[in-house]
Amino acid sequence: MNIRSLTRGDGVVIGAAVLLFIASFLDIYSIDGASDSADIPSLWGSGPVVLGVVLAGVIGAALVVVARALPQPKKVAGLDLGQFGVAFTVFAAWCALGNIFDPAGAFDGDGGFIGDLGAGLGLILALIATLVMAAAAVATPLVPALKGALIPAPRPAAPQPYGGQPQGGYGYPGAQQQPYGGQPGQPGPSFGGQPQPGQPQPGQPQPGQPQSPQPQQAQAQPAGDFSPFWFAVPVPRPLFAEDGSPTPIAELAPGTWYLAVEQRGANLVAQTQDGRRGVLQDTSGIQRG
Repeated sequence: MNIRSLTRGDGVVIGAAVLLFIASFLDIYSIDGASDSADIPSLWGSGPVVLGVVLAGVIGAALVVVARALPQPKKVAGLDLGQFGVAFTVFAAWCALGNIFDPAGAFDGDGGFIGDLGAGLGLILALIATLVMAAAAVATPLVPALKGALIPAPRPAAPQPYGGQPQGGYGYPGAQQQPYGGQPGQPGPSFGGQPQPGQPQPGQPQPGQPQSPQPQQAQAQPAGDFSPFWFAVPVPRPLFAEDGSPTPIAELAPGTWYLAVEQRGANLVAQTQDGRRGVLQDTSGIQRG
């Protein structure tokens, strides 16, 4: 499971589930004129409320979050786990709404007791939590603001330029380095920077040693002066093969940094952590490192 693939909408679902769980321990009824010491049951005292509101809402939120965190969607009876989760959250909100309108259910109200009975704080908070949960579960795939990553991806450390040398010398700042190819015990340059008599000039081959080849030129960058860069995707995006095959070879997940190695029009050639390369066709909203 990859928790970095969770979206902001999933965070709202998780928060609503926590609120629903807290509300389940509060009063299910509100009785006019009852004293503060009155023993009023919580939501756990009603079987229909526990099954239809509390457990349905918590199970639905868990299915939505787990389905998002799995690398490959799991299906039950031909439906994704996320779709089951959305259905559970909508069902929980519907049951909570019914209990708000009729908190006593089929209770016999002879004697006028029903007139003094209303929905308690637990039922009211449960209705709010299930409505928010269902709305977030349904709207997350549709609202761009809810598609953003819940946990921002950490920026990759700036790599040291290829061939760059560390600052200062070896052992202490400003120390002179042994010339490449030099023999131990040979005199180095004098204090003023002038070479000793008979010492070859810097950059010249020493007698009896083959001349070292000149460094090759750096490989030319692709057309358009493209420079590779790190990027992260806001939502899961498919990565297609470079030969144009319509079958994805991998899926880029939010919260992970990938390396863009080439640009082809509006598409990017990206490289995954395991070395696979493919074409990212949808580059909208990507975050550059």
